[in-house]
Amino acid sequence: MTDSEAPRAGTAGPQASEASEASEASEVATPDTEASRPVASGPEARGATPALTPQVLEIASGYAFPGPALDLGALLWDGRCLPDAQIRIPLGMLNRHGLVAGATGTGKTKTLQLVAEQLSAQGVPVFLADVKGDVSGISAPGQENDKVRARASEVRQEWTPAGFPCEFYALGGMGHGIPVRATVTSFGPVLLSKVLRLNQTQEQSLGLIFHYADQKGLELVDLKDLRAVVTFLTSDEGKSELKGIGGLSTATAGVILRSLTAFEAQGMSPFFGEPEFDTNELLKVAADGRGTVSVLELPAVQDKPQLFSTFLMWLLADLFHDLPEVGDLDKPKLVFFFDESHLLFGDASRAFLDSITQTVRLIRSKGVGIFFVTQTPKDVPADVLAQLGNRVQHALRAFTPDDQKALKATVKTFPDSPYDLEEVLTALGTGEAVVTVLSEKGAPTPVAATRLRAPESLMGPVDPAVLDRAVEQSPLHARYALAVDRESAYEKLRAADANAGAAREAGMEPEKGAEPEKGAGGGRARKAEEEDPSVVQQVMGSGVFKSLARSLGTQIGREITRSVFGTARRRR
Repeated sequence: MTDSEAPRAGTAGPQASEASEASEASEVATPDTEASRPVASGPEARGATPALTPQVLEIASGYAFPGPALDLGALLWDGRCLPDAQIRIPLGMLNRHGLVAGATGTGKTKTLQLVAEQLSAQGVPVFLADVKGDVSGISAPGQENDKVRARASEVRQEWTPAGFPCEFYALGGMGHGIPVRATVTSFGPVLLSKVLRLNQTQEQSLGLIFHYADQKGLELVDLKDLRAVVTFLTSDEGKSELKGIGGLSTATAGVILRSLTAFEAQGMSPFFGEPEFDTNELLKVAADGRGTVSVLELPAVQDKPQLFSTFLMWLLADLFHDLPEVGDLDKPKLVFFFDESHLLFGDASRAFLDSITQTVRLIRSKGVGIFFVTQTPKDVPADVLAQLGNRVQHALRAFTPDDQKALKATVKTFPDSPYDLEEVLTALGTGEAVVTVLSEKGAPTPVAATRLRAPESLMGPVDPAVLDRAVEQSPLHARYALAVDRESAYEKLRAADANAGAAREAGMEPEKGAEPEKGAGGGRARKAEEEDPSVVQQVMGSGVFKSLARSLGTQIGREITRSVFGTARRRR
């Protein structure tokens, strides 16, 4: 992003030409005197910078916020970078969500780093998904060099190297970071269906299985618990359990079991289990008042995009379920950057997309801002895109007919502006973007081509040994590092099956060759046999189960309440 040798956005204005470049060079060479400096009624350039034109003044005034704001960079106009026209985003508008888009290599990751640093400095916690493994540098001070100095000078940035307080996480402990796990129960049937790639009918059947397990207190901690419940519900003893609510076909159960087996064969088991990650950890502020930057390290699961994108949605759904309504705050409680977000929407059902839209729409009032990060706006469904008030659009390519179609579609998503956006978006250099955000009054700001500031932290990964040391020294390491396998649905169903077998061997059935008793007593015996309880009924009535239910109290004594995503949370 700090590549000062990147081409200037020469078309970032009505028309740029060699003459304008020569004019700029001439003005730079002119001594700065009262006689030679142009007069303007608004902000003026310092030193050799020319005065701002009326069009530039109109754009600049749209970003002159009186309250706290994040500094993005300086305006590009007519081929020049104008440091007097600073482009900013109000801190209080970060919970109105946003989009960071652009082709590969245009500087999206560095934009995330720049925004995350300033949020942390303002006391706002940040969540970053590190897909490529190069965001960990936000914890270490940056390294000054010629490119950084040049960029800082161009945008009038007082660049000072700084690291920021970080916690590093890894899904299931795969990679460098504190393990992030979820129980199958809390992950819920909707998200799990997407991970398992189930169709709508299979998703509905999985929902019935979860409903049954919730009612009976059969907690699904890991994948073997879910497999045990599915197997039981298709057994001779368990078939009747779901008859009243639709039943579970053997074919559908077979698909679910095969999907679980394939899922585990890909090494997915570590992601489900305990101790379950408490998403309140993401809301922490460091002792010095800066917001903690939570970095989810994902390079180890780059080949499992469906999994990590769905896990990110689980984190959001979990926050949505637990956080209270707070309305509009002076600054957000958390800003969540959802990288590679197109993976979330690919092959998603209508119900799944509706749930995402509802979550994005409502989580704003809980103080959480979401930024989706992807290549083009068309990767995000229109209903979700309509909820994103802040836009940072990096360069797009137009090499193919599909690229050109995406470019035209992107231009249509921006407000009217004096820029030729089709030309601008293909001419932007690395670390340059077209910006429009929401003002403090909630109105869109003018479209502004922008040369972005340089991050002050390290623009690259920290050494793996340093990263591991930071993880081991974290107070969260002792809480989440070691996996725990407590008694849950699998163990309960096995114990119930063993108890049922022991009861039969103890003489609950008539002895061989014995005649059933005649008369009233015989009738009662036959009736008792006909009403012999199912295996689950035996589990629910067993001393072991009652003891466990007492120890867990109300946590499993009633059906679990689920959110729009089918996720289930219990206060920790």
